[in-house]
Amino acid sequence: MIRFRRAALSAVTLAVGFAVFGVAAPASAHVSVNPNEATQGGYGRFAFRVPNESDTASTVKVEVVLPENAPVGSVSTMPVAGWTVAVEKRTLDTPVEVHGTPVTEVPSKITWTADGEENAIKAGQFQEFPVSLGPLPQVETMVFKSLQTYSDGTVVRWIEEPVAGGEEPAHPAPVLTLAAGGSAGHGAEARDDDDDDESEGSGAALALGIAGLVAGLGGLALGGAAFARTRRV
Repeated sequence: MIRFRRAALSAVTLAVGFAVFGVAAPASAHVSVNPNEATQGGYGRFAFRVPNESDTASTVKVEVVLPENAPVGSVSTMPVAGWTVAVEKRTLDTPVEVHGTPVTEVPSKITWTADGEENAIKAGQFQEFPVSLGPLPQVETMVFKSLQTYSDGTVVRWIEEPVAGGEEPAHPAPVLTLAAGGSAGHGAEARDDDDDDESEGSGAALALGIAGLVAGLGGLALGGAAFARTRRV
């Protein structure tokens, strides 16, 4: 409910700003990870969202580098139609434990490449690249530095790390925030913001449905009483 009120307030503020100034501030479009929150120790399904910001070129390759200071033992990729994926690995000096087994070789980079221009991300479009990661490390944040390559050869480096209390950098890297308290099991899945929105929407729809049912029953009762008075007359 609180999130719904905040969203409504934000929408009203944006509408007022548009009415006063005639324009709204453009949204910041950059490579991001969704959801951007998860629990340490568990596994999670995440999607790297890549918008195309060029009006003249298409995105043909996306590279996501896994943080060296926060290794994960396992990465699984979901097939994306029209794209080929490759996972590179690196060797650790200190093994990480996966299901009780020490692992010294971990994923280091994931690269998606479009299979032809017709499958590239066009102007005004975005593409999601889903992965499963885990066990998530015992750190507060994971920074996924990313490279976005366009069909004209331009490479945009989304590698700038956020600074506490500072402004958002021009080319921020996707950041995953991890909360303590997870277990190294598959059940500790990350939650998507869209799931929360669906729950709130379902709750609102249920409340409206109940209110309508009560109103309908009230009308039926009043109609019955009026009919009974007519029969007595």
